[in-house]
Amino acid sequence: MAGPDLMAERRVRLRRLVYLSIAAAIVTIALKFGAFAVTGSVGLLSDAAESVVNLVAALFALVVVQWSTRPPDEEHTYGHEKADYLSAGVEGALILLAAATICFTAIDRLINPGEISDVGIGVAIAVVASLVNLVVGQRLIRAGREYTSMTLEADGRHLLTDVWTSAGVVVAVIAVAVSGWEPLDPLIALAVAANIVVTGVRLVRRSTDGLLDRALSDAELERIRAVLGTFASDEVQFHALRTRRAGSRAFVSTHVLVPGEWSVQQGHDLAEQVDAALREALGHATVFTHLEPLEDPASYADAELDRWSEPHPNDGPRR
Repeated sequence: MAGPDLMAERRVRLRRLVYLSIAAAIVTIALKFGAFAVTGSVGLLSDAAESVVNLVAALFALVVVQWSTRPPDEEHTYGHEKADYLSAGVEGALILLAAATICFTAIDRLINPGEISDVGIGVAIAVVASLVNLVVGQRLIRAGREYTSMTLEADGRHLLTDVWTSAGVVVAVIAVAVSGWEPLDPLIALAVAANIVVTGVRLVRRSTDGLLDRALSDAELERIRAVLGTFASDEVQFHALRTRRAGSRAFVSTHVLVPGEWSVQQGHDLAEQVDAALREALGHATVFTHLEPLEDPASYADAELDRWSEPHPNDGPRR
């Protein structure tokens, strides 16, 4: 199957999963606001506000999936996969906004206490909403890992965070009903806000790391070094390994040092074998190799990450 066909198939599958997320958000919003309307609990209201964030994030994810799965073009020769990080960043920012709204509502309830009622019905509705988020969240995380989609994985993790939030709110509502201590309800809402702030900060940080071309994970780097080790010998060496990730794609570049007497064909054949082995080890990867003569001192001038930052004592003429 050709590259564009694979991208089109991936787009269709990811889009279906985002539609699932949108449907889950709509259902849980209706259920949680219903639970709030029945009980008057500000804790349940804070839980419902987080589900609104889920819906907005899922709608934005739908746009991002359509964008990030487009094939490379003349203006975006490395592809569009980095759009995934925009989705995660926006979702993180929306979470922080929701947390601020929850804090405002909870503080107002602390100042002006209110009773809660019909706890049994409200709790039952909230539990059903949590089960919906649990099932969909787990599905999105699995799909996010399968397709290396940060958009889906972030959405799934947010839904699972929502499940734990809902569990805490349900326990708090029951505790308020049993104890009659009304301040516990807004205090739990503030705890919910703190919990989702942590999630929002993590998403924003991960999005920023991706936009700043963070290196691949330690596990992926170990796989790369293991592959290069199978080719290394007295005649073949590697240095200047650089990696980054853009959404589902990994980018790897390394310099390959071979004897200067080798023919261009020999060097090219080796580079092709290295490329193929790295792509197999990493999955969806773009690999760049640069051949250099083993005996030339100038070949070692670029052994570090930035060739020009630390001149090597054996530097030859600048190329």
